Amino acid sequence: MTAVHHQAERAALKNLFDAARAAEIDRRIASVEPGSPARWGRMDAAQAMAHCAAGVAMATGDIRPPRALAGRIFGALVKRLAFRDDAPMRPNSPTVTELRVADERDMATEKARLRARLAEFAAGGAARCTTHPHPFFGKLTPDEWAVLMYKHLDHHLRQFGA
Repeated sequence: MTAVHHQAERAALKNLFDAARAAEIDRRIASVEPGSPARWGRMDAAQAMAHCAAGVAMATGDIRPPRALAGRIFGALVKRLAFRDDAPMRPNSPTVTELRVADERDMATEKARLRARLAEFAAGGAARCTTHPHPFFGKLTPDEWAVLMYKHLDHHLRQFGA
């Protein structure tokens, strides 16, 4: 397959540059409550909202974690699998160290921060994406960032039943 064909396939995947998908994610964020039980993982709902906002901040370059050794070794292989279809991320998928949230957070504050980051990312389009490599996957195109951010937010929203 050609690079153009791969790019066209990625553009068809669910992503946050699609206004309908961004609105869907925003509605789902709004539905998460402080007491929403986690189906997996260690974070509570407020911590997950903070973690997700940090993920979007990474996609825009506001957080710039270094490349991980495991990513340098396995990132390209896993990237091909992660971006081939709309399959959701698996429960308990590994996380970037710099995005871990373990302290207590205020749900209203974190939800508002995430919704603002989502709106900024979706409205900014390709121009708002970082050129800094993802710590595991390496270099990502803006379309790949948009797909990854959809998958990441969907993953944590499913974690809390949204």
